[in-house]
Amino acid sequence: MGKNSFLKGAFILGIAGVIVNLLGAIFRIPLGNIIGSEGMGYYQSVFPIYILLLTISASGFPTAISKLVSEKIALQDFKGANKIFKVSFFVLFFIGLIFFLILFLGANYIVNNYSKNPKAYYSMLAISPALLLVPVMSTFRGYFQGRQEMSPIAVSQIMEQFGRVTIGLYLALIFLPKGREFASAGASFGATVGAVFGTIYIIFIYIKNKSRIKSELEISKNFKEDSTKQIINKLLLIAIPITIGTSILPIMNMIDSGIVVRRLQDVGYTYKEANNLYGQLSGMAGTLINFPYTITMALAISLVPVISHFYTIKDIENLKKNIKTGIRTALLIGLPASFGLAALSTPIMKMVYPKEPASVGYMLLILSMSVVFIGLNQALTAVFQGIEKPHIPVVNLGIGALFKIIISYILMAVPYLNVKGAAIGSVVSFIIIAILNFYYVKKYMNIKFEFVYYIAKPLLSVSIMTALVIITYKILLGILGNSVACIISIIVGGFGYGFALITTGSISEEEILMMPKGEKLNKILNRFRN
Repeated sequence: MGKNSFLKGAFILGIAGVIVNLLGAIFRIPLGNIIGSEGMGYYQSVFPIYILLLTISASGFPTAISKLVSEKIALQDFKGANKIFKVSFFVLFFIGLIFFLILFLGANYIVNNYSKNPKAYYSMLAISPALLLVPVMSTFRGYFQGRQEMSPIAVSQIMEQFGRVTIGLYLALIFLPKGREFASAGASFGATVGAVFGTIYIIFIYIKNKSRIKSELEISKNFKEDSTKQIINKLLLIAIPITIGTSILPIMNMIDSGIVVRRLQDVGYTYKEANNLYGQLSGMAGTLINFPYTITMALAISLVPVISHFYTIKDIENLKKNIKTGIRTALLIGLPASFGLAALSTPIMKMVYPKEPASVGYMLLILSMSVVFIGLNQALTAVFQGIEKPHIPVVNLGIGALFKIIISYILMAVPYLNVKGAAIGSVVSFIIIAILNFYYVKKYMNIKFEFVYYIAKPLLSVSIMTALVIITYKILLGILGNSVACIISIIVGGFGYGFALITTGSISEEEILMMPKGEKLNKILNRFRN
């Protein structure tokens, strides 16, 4: 297994994920200020359904394609790899066509009967064509990933998001005079345009490499060719559990899109009030937890092949070591994200959505507590996929979703909680899923997690960070104002957390060396240690 190339590829995709998320924030923040909580309510009624269908059609398949393609290339069976690519293309095109038709032809039924948000109709129509293109784009991404060529994937992701942001914001502004439901539709159409940008780019790169691919086919070793049926079966066998594992957040958002507006109307809120509250929860507060989600998702994607490798060769020592490293990394990313968002929940929301009420900050405060458990669940799901027990996180996800529905339904009827009841339901469900996943990892792998190293030291580090953030913000608020004080506090917190990790021994020298440019970073840190 090429460790260096693997780490390099993971790093490239991780950087692309951060850029994509930054572009997403650049999109969501001005969009929320342009169309308000009312428009975000229409937008968010559509987006969870779209994301769930997209996750089903395009999240697990690139990984499955990459795995099958890389296996063939390792054997120099380039013809077999090419056939996997072609079969995958038609499979994903067919799936994308079905989902496009479901969203496009069923838009009227969905907004009137499922989400109870009829003004979201135009947004659903506008975003539906993206379901045709993204699965096709995913075929090419999986193929390049299998060839360990990550740059085309990263650039196509950035181009897709860039198109979505620029065109979506432009159309939202253009259509705003016609009404917020049309402005929301313009923003939604940005996803379709972004998909066009990303697809065109990655097809161009494929055509550019066509001569090299043809020369590989000419020197390909001869093997017994897999039938189309065999390839499809292999694809589904790998893709389905991965897809379910990556659907944790989309499924929870899908549940909210189906019950929040409906339930709030049942307990006395008007349609407009319910839609506005949902827009604040999902389109504004919920957006900010996507930053750490993308980073921990990159961790989970990179963890699967490592766990799978050591599990296959029965190297139990390295298997356990990598599982523990993956879980610790998820904690070290998730804890500061949770505590940082909680400490500055209201200031952050005032900074990015100055026109919205202070209650939006309370929504972020509640949702922030879910971040660390989302990251843990992603890492634990990757472990189960690597040790060939993908059904476990699926069952646990189902149990968590059931708790989510029950708790949200009950708490949203409490007047002073209203939509915050849905946020509490999400947090509780993520905690339940994490506890169940953690229990089964310990059960099947017989791993012991040292309390001081895994819990006490990271909590001490994040407590130091949180104290620094709060103190810095309070000192600077009266001098520099909310926005500048908030930004400086975040920067101080980031440096403070890094310093606390090192001084408390929360991160080892070996873990630092595993990072990109880890040797240089370790040399710099050694100066402070000495």
